[in-house]
Amino acid sequence: MNRRTFIQNTALGTATLFSPYGIAAPRTSKYRTALIGTGWWGGNILRVAMASGQSKIVALCDVDQSQLTKTAAEVEKLSGDNPKLYRDFRELLATEKPEIVIVATPDHWHPLICIAAVQAGAHVYVEKPISHTINEGKAMVAAARKTGKIVQVGTHRRVSPHNLSGRDFIRSGKVGKIGMIRTFVHYGGGPGQVTPDSETPQGLDWDMWCGPAPLRPFNTKIHPRGFRQYLDYANGTLGDWGIHWLDQLLWIMEEKYPRKVFSTGGRAIKTDNTDAPDHQVAVYEFENFTATWEHRQFAGNNAEKTHPQQAVGCYFYGTEGTFHMGWLDGWTFYPTDSKKPIIHEDAKLDMPDQQNIANLWTDFLMSIEKNQPSVCDIEIGYRSSNMALLGMLSMKAGRSIEWDGEKGLIKNDPEANKLLERPYRKGWEYPKV
Repeated sequence: MNRRTFIQNTALGTATLFSPYGIAAPRTSKYRTALIGTGWWGGNILRVAMASGQSKIVALCDVDQSQLTKTAAEVEKLSGDNPKLYRDFRELLATEKPEIVIVATPDHWHPLICIAAVQAGAHVYVEKPISHTINEGKAMVAAARKTGKIVQVGTHRRVSPHNLSGRDFIRSGKVGKIGMIRTFVHYGGGPGQVTPDSETPQGLDWDMWCGPAPLRPFNTKIHPRGFRQYLDYANGTLGDWGIHWLDQLLWIMEEKYPRKVFSTGGRAIKTDNTDAPDHQVAVYEFENFTATWEHRQFAGNNAEKTHPQQAVGCYFYGTEGTFHMGWLDGWTFYPTDSKKPIIHEDAKLDMPDQQNIANLWTDFLMSIEKNQPSVCDIEIGYRSSNMALLGMLSMKAGRSIEWDGEKGLIKNDPEANKLLERPYRKGWEYPKV
């Protein structure tokens, strides 16, 4: 795509962007915007920022030179901007003083970069999950509140048209009283194979990539894009996919956190380099309903698919029927009364990668303009990330936990509370509230 085509396409697309607060008004000057983490998903967010017409891309940062130069060339081609290139986010923040920072690094870097950015005076769009451990998330919320900066989390399903209409349908009472919710992601796969560690590619600062997390030998299965299945840097499928559907649960049911959590799982099939569970089940107890999460990375079969390409989403089980909130397949309501018609709404998703970042970015700009919390505010992202992190914590602890959501502590379990954070590698300081 060339610059002219990009501008024409995005002008048409941005004309329909919306926010719960209205339409984002154009500024007389563009926001000085920086992207930290220039990989696949960071590129998706950055294209939306450029398409909005309200961002001047002043800087890009990545420890991988190949990703950095590729993204810089795309920025210049699509927008005409000539961003400065950095390998260390701290130097970028000090030198460029951006007004907006996009944080699209691997999970273990989100907290330190987000906190540094708001402290440097920037508003932040940070990808989900917001943190690797729960206490990092607490510190992120505290930093956002102390600085007064808007921090938006990339849970874009909160602004997706079919998710919004599906939420309205459920909350209208048409599904009846909901007693149970099942959230799930099932993809097929097999045991995989071990890939030997290798020399770090030229142009990649692997020590900085690992940062505060443990330093492991470089492996092509970790970077690029494989880090989510390594527990040093992410929290497996529950941390990656779970936050999306567990966030939908909290949003639709107007809940903040569960009372009890129990999770179990393991590696029944996988024999590759990864160490995250290849299957996992988590149970979340709320006051008026029970919710479950389950994922599996093997034995995918057509019987479970909600769409020809996938078996993902949430089932809301109510007295009037079962409601499936999906992704590529939109939503579907199956009435208890078999004489009543099934109701369905198709998904409306943006390309590439079937997402709705554009609507979320518009909301982000509106929130900055009006100085009011965004639809996916950092505190909302903290609670949704915690749903996944509590499931992982329970599995690691080997027992159920009682969660005090107001205090952000596990009740009557000092040993489990130690898992709310982890030691950082020498040279990096764990963020405190």
